[in-house]
Amino acid sequence: MQHVRRTVRIAVLFVAIALVGVSGPVIADPVIAADVPRPVHAMRSAQPAANGARLLAAAQGPGRIVDLTVHSEAMGRSFPVAVLPAPDSSRPAPTLYLLNGVDGGTETGIWSDRHNWLTRTDAERFLADKQVNVVVPFGGAASFFADWRADDPVLGRQSWATFLTRELPPIIDSAFGGTGINAIAGPSMAGSAVFRLALAAPGLYRAIGSYSGCVRTSDPTGQAMVNTVVATRQGDPLNMWGPSTDPAWAANDPYLHAADLRGTAIYVASGTGLPGALDTLDGPGIDGNAKTLIDQLVIGGMLDAITASCTRQLQDRFRELNIPAVFEVRPTGTHSWGYWQRDLRDSWPTLAAGLGL
Repeated sequence: MQHVRRTVRIAVLFVAIALVGVSGPVIADPVIAADVPRPVHAMRSAQPAANGARLLAAAQGPGRIVDLTVHSEAMGRSFPVAVLPAPDSSRPAPTLYLLNGVDGGTETGIWSDRHNWLTRTDAERFLADKQVNVVVPFGGAASFFADWRADDPVLGRQSWATFLTRELPPIIDSAFGGTGINAIAGPSMAGSAVFRLALAAPGLYRAIGSYSGCVRTSDPTGQAMVNTVVATRQGDPLNMWGPSTDPAWAANDPYLHAADLRGTAIYVASGTGLPGALDTLDGPGIDGNAKTLIDQLVIGGMLDAITASCTRQLQDRFRELNIPAVFEVRPTGTHSWGYWQRDLRDSWPTLAAGLGL
């Protein structure tokens, strides 16, 4: 009987849409019966993307994490995606996508083995009482979460912009009662990608959080940074946007297209690279290891010195265009998860405003 009522309700909804000419995505019924586990509901409710990308599996992970396996039709392979469902399953919720850094958050397909939002920050605990679905995709090492022009012999096919704008969002919305309103945030490599993704699908991501990233990527400094990051994973940068003279570099540079971000809620943060309160032997992720601390101070310090310059440059650009955005260049701090945890917390009011919370 319950199945019949649900079938009738869905049929009536489709008729109403046809009669009034409503366009846009239809969000699945968000109500989840108390006795239906979230993974089971996700598998029952998930709808494939228009190009055939689909949810292959859902399982209960640690805590309230739901571990998904999502097949990307654009890349021809599957990826792990962790979801922290909104606490109230009886109401629809917007979605916050949290991207990871240069290694994509995992190298083995098991997210617990690498540095990412779930293993190196308190994101799960901090967002636990927020009525928002939190989605953490894994993979895309050194990809800049872009659609590459050619398959790479080492990194393979990279179509992350397609995955994160056309494939994954409709699957998540249907499986977890999404409202279609999204925000996106990420550190380091993802700090520039979040801008490109917002530009690639106008209106999809209404808020951006960028932490310790260099957003300008087509000038000589930006190109050198991109090439270095891709090379660290043995990828060939030519397969992404071509040689340095190719117009694709400018086409994918958010700094040059900042005017198109007007109306998006934006938060950008970076440290200066100078040692800060978290750069100590008892700091987060250091665990008393002197070698780890030295690496964070030297390499992490150098990287955030660069991203601080990038952040100030972007801030000047937004001022020129008279586009409101929140910028925070901390007086100290290195390129490390402890600071990005703080950045997520500090950026939450901006992200929440974009999400309508």
